[in-house]
Amino acid sequence: MDSKNDLITRIEAQGTLFGHPKGLFLLFFTEMWERFSYYGMRGILILYMTKLWAENGLNIPSEDASLIYGFFTGFVYFTPLFGGLIADRFLGQRLAITIGGITMFAGQLALFFMNTHVGLAIGLVLLVIGNGFFKPNISTIVGQLYREGDPRKDGAFSIFYMGINLGALLAPLVIGMLADDWFAVTGKGPDGKEIILQYGYKYGFLAAAIGMGLGQIFFNLFSKKYLLEIGLKPAVKSKEEKIAAKEAKANEVIDPLMKKIERQRLAVIFILTFFVIFFWAGFEQAGSSLTLYTDKYINRHVGGWEIPTTFFQSFNPILIVALAPIFAWFFASKFGAKISTPVKMSMGMIILGIGFFFMIMATYEVKTSGTGSAEVVQQKAALIWLLLTYFLHTIAELCLSPVGLSMITKLAPVRLASLMMGVWMLSSFFANILGGYIAKYTEVMGAYTIFLSISLFVIVLGLVLLVLSRKLSKMMHGIV
Repeated sequence: MDSKNDLITRIEAQGTLFGHPKGLFLLFFTEMWERFSYYGMRGILILYMTKLWAENGLNIPSEDASLIYGFFTGFVYFTPLFGGLIADRFLGQRLAITIGGITMFAGQLALFFMNTHVGLAIGLVLLVIGNGFFKPNISTIVGQLYREGDPRKDGAFSIFYMGINLGALLAPLVIGMLADDWFAVTGKGPDGKEIILQYGYKYGFLAAAIGMGLGQIFFNLFSKKYLLEIGLKPAVKSKEEKIAAKEAKANEVIDPLMKKIERQRLAVIFILTFFVIFFWAGFEQAGSSLTLYTDKYINRHVGGWEIPTTFFQSFNPILIVALAPIFAWFFASKFGAKISTPVKMSMGMIILGIGFFFMIMATYEVKTSGTGSAEVVQQKAALIWLLLTYFLHTIAELCLSPVGLSMITKLAPVRLASLMMGVWMLSSFFANILGGYIAKYTEVMGAYTIFLSISLFVIVLGLVLLVLSRKLSKMMHGIV
């Protein structure tokens, strides 16, 4: 079998597209369709669960639906830890990607065909399992297209993540139109205005399944041509490699000072990961409590058209695409490069909290009468408050998320890099479950109380992190 460098030489002989191997763009489109499937389904999930049976929903109380949503999105970040391990030891990345894709395709079809609580459970479980096989392994193949130290690798991941954002941008728009327009049944409300009587959520799940299927078809048709043998076999070391690794470990001399530095850097990873749990718990309200609040209390009419609630799930990826190059330039500039990672992340937490202030302003504009099922909304809040919240939350994300990923690769020793990345991903697992509980109590405690509590809590945590930033920077020993 060819060595790794020989294999990459054969990849390079195929030519490039925009300076990168053609296989990168196969992975780009495969990931784009998978993210289209996921974010499209996620955009309508909380609405599908909470709408009445007569509206083609599942009539699940919003507090229970928020918990289901939180546990689902949490386990989406948990199962990749096992999917990557199984692929490395037994399956190989390519087979794992195919198994994951087919499983998610089946999950979306279950949601389409079975509009029941049982269908919801089967669909979500299949999506969680499939994502575990798919997500970690397609990212691994991106890195395997390049030689060690190839300066194009960072640019490759930037292109790859553009596929994520493109899928996340398009999905809520397409699936929102399917559910709220093309397959929706409308009629006249008590006030004579046209309202949606039944939603076409099942067709949104069908579109998500088609997107997932398209990605798998393209991947399996062209992977042999453009990826050659990359990712075909498990990453199992040969007997000679295992013996050499044991000998190297036995002969390794550990400098006590370097051991201390390594311990302190690992401590920084765990401390920052702890803070990040609360950032994502607030940020992920976008798919649960903020979506429910938008659907019920935000005036979405522009001219004579009511913007589908799911459309607002596209606002964040649009802003990411627009603002990410600006942030990349700023953080690479002479001034931005001097800002330490803990300071950047504290800024992200504080800005997230400030973003919730605008939703607090929205609650002051809403006028209602009655409570519970008898509640009547007499006045809705202006759309600008929601847009300003999403705008600041996107800025907060750009201060924290890419910075955090970079921090792991800088601070973690090579032998623990994958484990530490898994620890970082686990923060999203805990955060989404915590976010589900927070969203659950929005109905009980009221939106104002929840938005104010989140805002103040993450701002205080951001200030605490800012105070700790100098100490944490010293523990990072020269790494910014």
